[in-house]
Amino acid sequence: MKFSTCLKFASVVAVALTMSALAVSAADTPADTTKPAPSPTHQTVCPVMGGKLDSTEYTDIQGQRVYHCCSGCQKKLVADPDKYFKKAAAQGVIFENIQKRCPVSGNALVTKDIFTDYEGRRIYFSDKSGPAKFAANPAKYLKILDKHTKEDSPEKPAKNTEHEGHMHGM
Repeated sequence: MKFSTCLKFASVVAVALTMSALAVSAADTPADTTKPAPSPTHQTVCPVMGGKLDSTEYTDIQGQRVYHCCSGCQKKLVADPDKYFKKAAAQGVIFENIQKRCPVSGNALVTKDIFTDYEGRRIYFSDKSGPAKFAANPAKYLKILDKHTKEDSPEKPAKNTEHEGHMHGM
C-alpha cells in the first residue's frame, strides 16, 4: 500500500475508535436533567375499552382521575390499575392529577412544582425529598395516594354500565 492510503486508513480507524469511546462514555453518563422532559399526552380514549370518553364517567384512583367510555370500565380499572397505568405510560399518556396531599409527608400541596411521572401517573410532592422517597418504595406511596384519594374525592352516582359497541360482561 502507498503511504497516503495507509494514512487515510489509519485516520478512519482512529475516528471510528474515538466515536466508539464517546458512545460508551455517553451511555454511562446520566441523562441531562436540565432539559425539560417531553410533554405528556393527556387522555383521549378509555384505557379499558379504547372508546370515546364520557366526561361524566371516571374513576378517582391513586391521585389520578381516569375517564372512561362508561361506568362498566371502572370495575376493570380498579381490579388491576397497574395494567392500565402502564399501558397509558407506554403510549405517553399521563392521567389528570387530582391530588390534594403529598403521599410522603401528608401535607397539603401548595404548589405543583415538585413532581415525578410514574407509569402514567403524575405525582406531586410537598418538598424536594419526596420524589426520591417515592422512588425507593412506589407501592407504599401509591397505597397512601389511593387512601388520600378516597378520603378527598366525593362519591358520584352510579350510571348505566353498558352502551352500544361493547359489553363488559364478556
